[in-house]
Amino acid sequence: MMKKTVLVIGGGGREHAIVSALGRSPQVGKIYCAPGNAGIAQEAECVPLKDTDVEGLRAFALEKRVDLTVVGPEAALAAGVADAFRAAGLKIFGHTAAATRIESSKEFAKHLMQRYGIPTADYRSFSDYEAALSYVLARPFPAVLKYDGLAAGKGVVIAADADEARAALKDMLLDGSFGKGKVVVEDFLTGPEFSFMCFVDGKRVYPMPLAQDHKRAFDGDKGPNTGGMGAYTGLPFITEEDREFAFREILCRAADAMCSEGCPLSGVLYGGLMKTPQGIKVIEFNARFGDPETEVVLPLLESDAYEIFSAVAAGAETAGPRWREAVTLGVVLASKGYPGAYEKGFPISGLENVRAHVCHMGTAVREGRLVTAGGRVLMVVAEGADIAAARDKVYAEIAGIDCPNLFYRNDIAYQALEMADN
Repeated sequence: MMKKTVLVIGGGGREHAIVSALGRSPQVGKIYCAPGNAGIAQEAECVPLKDTDVEGLRAFALEKRVDLTVVGPEAALAAGVADAFRAAGLKIFGHTAAATRIESSKEFAKHLMQRYGIPTADYRSFSDYEAALSYVLARPFPAVLKYDGLAAGKGVVIAADADEARAALKDMLLDGSFGKGKVVVEDFLTGPEFSFMCFVDGKRVYPMPLAQDHKRAFDGDKGPNTGGMGAYTGLPFITEEDREFAFREILCRAADAMCSEGCPLSGVLYGGLMKTPQGIKVIEFNARFGDPETEVVLPLLESDAYEIFSAVAAGAETAGPRWREAVTLGVVLASKGYPGAYEKGFPISGLENVRAHVCHMGTAVREGRLVTAGGRVLMVVAEGADIAAARDKVYAEIAGIDCPNLFYRNDIAYQALEMADN
C-alpha cells in the first residue's frame, strides 16, 4: 500500500494532538506541519509557513503532492484556505470561509440559531459604543459581551459591574483591540459548560466524546478568560438524555441549517454548550477542533484518523469513528502573565522523564535548548480508570517539569470531582 502524505496546518497543542492521531494511522507515511512547534517536530517535518499564508500553503501542498490537509486554526479557515485548496483539486479537511462564519461572526451564528430554533441566549448587536453601553447599563449584571469576530478565545467578557462593562466595550469598540467589529450583548446564563465536538460532512454528523475545558486563568475559576487552561472527558453531570438532545437539537440542527443557508460544513463543528435550569443552550459555535479539548478527545480515537479525516474531506459516507471507553485529563502550563503580556525564551527541562503524553502548545528550540515561545506552552495529558486517577497522574507528572516562568491550575475537573464526593 502506498503510504499517504499529510499536511497539518497550525502550530499549537491542538495540531500536536492531530499530528499524533494521524501518526497512529497505518496509512500515513509522511506528515508535514506548518508551522508546527518544537514538540511537533519530533513527530512531523515542520514547514516555516504561517497558517494564514494561503498561497504558500497551497503551493507547498501541490509541490509535495499532499494527499490530505487537515486545518487546525480558525484564522486559516476564515482566510479561505479550504476554498483555495479545493479550487486547486487538493483534498482538505476544513470548512469554506463562508461556512466558517458560524465561528468568525458571532452575529451570523446568533441569527442562524434564532432562525432555525436552536436554543441559545437572547441577544442584541451593537457597533456604537454609547448605544451598547446604554443598553448594558439598563439591564441587570453580569453582562455577557462578545466581540463579533475572531479573538483567539479572548473576545468574551463577563462584566460583573458597570466599570467592567465600560472597560470591555471601550476595548472592543473604541480601541479596536481585536480589530474593527461589532459587539454582541447576550443574556447571562448559569449552569455547567461543556464542549461537544462532531465531525460534520454536510448533513452527516458524527459525535465525539464530550469534554469540559476551564477558561479562567486561576484556580476556582478566577481571573481573566484564556484560550483554556485544561480539559477532561467523562462528564458526570451530562446524562445520556442531555447528550442526545444536544446532538439532535443542536449539532445536527446546526448542520442542517448551514446546508439550508448554502454553506454546508465539512470538518469539525464545536458546540460550546451550557446545561442551564431551562435546558441545554448554545454559548458559542466554533468551526474547528477546540483547544485544549482536542488534546484530551483525540487520544480516545480507536478508528484510523486518516480514514475519518479523509472521508469527511471527500464527502464520502463512513461508518463513523469508534472511541475507547476511558477518561482523559489534561492540564495546561502557561507563561506567567498570560493571557496578558508575558516573556518568552525560558528554558524547560524534565520532559524526558514525564510518563504522560505532552502536547506542545508554544515551544521552540534555541541554541539546542527547549524554551517557552507562547502564552500556553505545554499540556500534560493522562488517561485513567476515572477522573480522579487521571488527575492524580497528570499532577504527579507535572511536578517533574522544571521551568521558572510557568504556572498552571491545580483544580482541573474540580466540578466533576466534587460531584463524585457528594
